[in-house]
Amino acid sequence: MTKSFFEEMGGRYEQQGDYLIPCLTLPTEKETGIGVWGQRHLRYLKEYRRITYTNLLTSGRLNFYLADIDRQAQERFEMLTEQMKQAQGITEQLKAENQLEWVRRINNIRMCAREIVEREIIYA
Repeated sequence: MTKSFFEEMGGRYEQQGDYLIPCLTLPTEKETGIGVWGQRHLRYLKEYRRITYTNLLTSGRLNFYLADIDRQAQERFEMLTEQMKQAQGITEQLKAENQLEWVRRINNIRMCAREIVEREIIYA
């Protein structure tokens, strides 16, 4: 019997009943922590970019990719937050004098920064 292309490339089959099933395994991938930004991007890939998701998953690069996206998004979020705080003059003095105003303005800045990061990195 001649070997199939799969067998010539080093693959093997396993007999299950009357069928030969190829033994396929994903490459091992180092587990890395993925934060909230990485999880959001993962959900986006699964729903809207299935081919990219499948390619990353089968090549064993998905976790590394998501960890990198998470790191980039977190750095961008922190940088935007700090820049907006400086531009709007939000200081610790305001926090000491009027906590409610400080919280309102910080929450507004965080939501703006979140939207920017999602548009630039997560859903791009």
